[in-house]
Amino acid sequence: MPEPILEVRDLVKHYPLTQGILFRKQIGAVKAVDGVSFELRAGETLGIVGESGCGKSTVAKMLVNLERPTAGSIAYKGEDITRLSGRALKAVRRNIQMVFQDPYTSLNPRMTVGDIIGEPFDIHPEVAPKGDRRRKVQELLDVVGLNPEYINRYPHQFSGGQRQRIGIARGLALRPEIIVADEPVSALDVSVQAQVVNLLARLQSEFRLSYVFIAHDLSIVRHISDRVGVMYLGRVVEIGTDTQIYDHPTHPYTQALLSAVPVPDPRARAHRERIILTGDVPSPANPPSGCPFRTRCWKAEERCAKEVPLLAVPEAFRPDPAVGPAADRVADPAADRAAHPAAHPSACHFAAEKRVVPGPGDLMPPPAPPPVGPGGPGGPDVPDVPDVPGSPPKE
Repeated sequence: MPEPILEVRDLVKHYPLTQGILFRKQIGAVKAVDGVSFELRAGETLGIVGESGCGKSTVAKMLVNLERPTAGSIAYKGEDITRLSGRALKAVRRNIQMVFQDPYTSLNPRMTVGDIIGEPFDIHPEVAPKGDRRRKVQELLDVVGLNPEYINRYPHQFSGGQRQRIGIARGLALRPEIIVADEPVSALDVSVQAQVVNLLARLQSEFRLSYVFIAHDLSIVRHISDRVGVMYLGRVVEIGTDTQIYDHPTHPYTQALLSAVPVPDPRARAHRERIILTGDVPSPANPPSGCPFRTRCWKAEERCAKEVPLLAVPEAFRPDPAVGPAADRVADPAADRAAHPAAHPSACHFAAEKRVVPGPGDLMPPPAPPPVGPGGPGGPDVPDVPDVPGSPPKE
């Protein structure tokens, strides 16, 4: 198993709440991220899902150092980048780039496409000498599927999907190893979403990129991700391979999320269990004690209010009873595949596997059509259906 290229441990981001005008006093904190841990390997895509306000975008900003963490570590190739500054931080930032959520506000309307994509070369001139930058920018436009002749156009002259491609080209300019994509398709039409996701998948194989892919759409995350982490109220509540999370979820919140995904197969839709959560998401300024999900969980007991569940493989699925919590172990896909399919970390005292949406092999085959005689339906070889009481007599 290759070594992780990015290792996040116990990441915390609290925003202080203050009162007063002349003399400000801190009266609390918004716990946007409260102890997140995961790993990212070379060439891998880690998807992060969860509802609005769970801390996904805050994690993304801390990965690229747009926000400073309150506590925890972010190790890139073994070096904690939260402690770096100056030239050392500048060198690391070149290898971790970001694609932002809104293609309409992430591009400067007063700059041409050539200036937007070429701006990273001003900060890192060693990547492209001045006389070579125009050619580099045109190559990047061609890579993301745009006409290189658009180099002198402005953002307002492009559609939403084209603007997002410009944002992707800007992220690729310095040839990074990691790209953090913060909901890159949520502001786009469905048909354009597919084009951008397929573009990201092609670029990953072409440039050997690693992605942290953040999204609301569970279907898109499954399409592009190797592993998936589910966040709730600033914490990762379940993490595993895409098959483990989608086909063998063990955390109640993950099961509720999956039950809300639209299912195109009418037979599967009829057999799925719809889980309706009650109540609202608690405020991150005043999260509940113990398990953060207990106020909306149908399994909640007294223990859930007193103990914070560790992100660990549930005891029922552990191949070895000595397996430790996720603070010391993040999901190893190879080891998990060899064990029970539900043997992946889940932060729940009562974690249990639940198949929310039945797979194709779990459904009964459709009934055979009724036989049709030579005379067609209702012919001599097929008995007529008896009249319904009260219906008009047949002629």
